[in-house]
Amino acid sequence: QVQLVESGGGLVQPGGSLRLSCAASGSISSINVMGWYRQAPGKQREWVASIANGGSTNYAESVLGRFTISRDNAKNTVYLQMNSLKPEDTAVYYCDARSVLRHYWGQGTQVTVSS
Repeated sequence: QVQLVESGGGLVQPGGSLRLSCAASGSISSINVMGWYRQAPGKQREWVASIANGGSTNYAESVLGRFTISRDNAKNTVYLQMNSLKPEDTAVYYCDARSVLRHYWGQGTQVTVSS
């Protein structure tokens, strides 16, 4: 089993920045990829970014150039640096971790972009 705990959400004005953190614990060695998803009110959950064990990253087109995913292996933590935030980035952000057989989720953290 893998446990994921997100932190760092909050209220920010348009154009502002936030950094989300996701601390992983448990069977860390089984994880191949970690990333972030988000779900806005009334919408389906959508993939935002991911980072593989080797360090390769991928981003949704909607956040490319504004968000940066990174990881600190010593702390078993993945980060999502979000810059130039827009009102449409408002959502609950979920950390995810994938092994060969399982897909794990955190509890989510609210990000609200509003003036």
